Amino acid sequence: MKRYVEGEDRSQAILFPERLDDYIAEDNPVRVIDVFVEELDLATLGFEGMEPEATGRPAYHPSTLLKIYVYGYLNRIQSSRRLEREAQRNVELVWLTGKLMPDFKTIADFRKDNGAAIRRVCAEFVVLCRRMKLFSESVVAIDGSKFKAVNNRDRNFTDKKIKSRLEHLEKAVQHYLDDLDRADREPALVPEARVSQLKEKIAAIRSEMRKLRKIKKELPKTEGQLSLSDPDARSMNSAGKGTGTVGYNVQSAVDTKNHMIVAHEVTNVTHDRESLSEMAGLARDALGKKSLTAITDRGYYNGEQIRDVQLAGMTPLVPKTVTSGARADGRFDKRDFLYNKKRDEYRCPAGKRAIHRFSSVQKGMTIHTYWSSACPRCPLKDRCTPSDYRRIRRWEYEEVLEEMQRRLDDMPDALKLRRSTVEHPFGTIKAWMGATHFLMRTLPKVSTEMALHVLAYNIKRAISILGTLNLIEAIRT
Repeated sequence: MKRYVEGEDRSQAILFPERLDDYIAEDNPVRVIDVFVEELDLATLGFEGMEPEATGRPAYHPSTLLKIYVYGYLNRIQSSRRLEREAQRNVELVWLTGKLMPDFKTIADFRKDNGAAIRRVCAEFVVLCRRMKLFSESVVAIDGSKFKAVNNRDRNFTDKKIKSRLEHLEKAVQHYLDDLDRADREPALVPEARVSQLKEKIAAIRSEMRKLRKIKKELPKTEGQLSLSDPDARSMNSAGKGTGTVGYNVQSAVDTKNHMIVAHEVTNVTHDRESLSEMAGLARDALGKKSLTAITDRGYYNGEQIRDVQLAGMTPLVPKTVTSGARADGRFDKRDFLYNKKRDEYRCPAGKRAIHRFSSVQKGMTIHTYWSSACPRCPLKDRCTPSDYRRIRRWEYEEVLEEMQRRLDDMPDALKLRRSTVEHPFGTIKAWMGATHFLMRTLPKVSTEMALHVLAYNIKRAISILGTLNLIEAIRT
């Protein structure tokens, strides 16, 4: 064979065999995994098996199995069975493990039994990145994204779903019963085989209805939702697609400088409104700073949460959620009414005073209500309210929200910065996961999976920013 690159003869003996290390380049990312895991204090992090048993078959060292998982998630190989095969044929994994080839059950059990320790490893890499000054000066973007669970939509039940399903099944049963009545009246028109088939279908539907009624009785014990495959998974709306996802709501805080994830949390809460304070606190602790600027989208707009963040010494930037339809109907909305703090009153678009009338407590929040006595005779009333009086409601700590809005007005590019920062990691990780996001079930195990994905993402970002050799040197120092 001329003019082609030729391989070596498989039967050719080698006098001086090549070393396994020769197959791995000095700047291969697998060397980062090896150095990073070797530098960890696995006993302090809480890994099981750090003290080998005196009897029985020797076990694999936790560092070996941890290296396999970090390598797997870094290369989009999350399945324990696939990792078992890769350990037998992948030269990088053969180098990384020193030719050790654990079976899939050993690999899977390690992830299952060491969830908390694996999550601490993810946090350790964030500490390392902070030491290498890869984070910005305390500015993070926070967002949540829905990730699919193992649970199929057909195996997730709510009261509304069960009611709709029962109505559909009842109609189907009635349809089949009508066919049986017709068979009784005119036996010649309906074959005997069809009659037998109809009876089987009716029996199957009634069995399904009994199951649904039994599930309905269990719903109050499960906060209104029941997932049969993964009990912690929840049905979550996805406004962009108009459909729902049965899964988890993953919260993340991403550094605006290098787009690295500084903190994350896996929840099964279907919305983001109660997550701002916790995520901002986690991000601040991860960055090791006293103050923090947290930029989010409208889904996090919650007065109490925003106030809690500000009281904790942090700066929230959350755009206001516009829930009133007044502006869409061509009428004035609350932004057209100017508040006078000194006199504790509003000035309406017609220039009239809307004074404080009474206060009430709604959902634990003290709300002050204002209106003007001039409303019934106001020439602008048609553009203001269809009621007798235009009532303006003000939270007792509304000043916190107004101050935040002024900061947002002074930073017109803040929301663009948030979108370009926090949505990139989510898109990247979901692409790595493929169509099936999580492989494990229940919240603690899913949290372990997410920690491995976040660790892999941050390692790739660090390699991209510093380079393999520089990162290895930084880890060793």
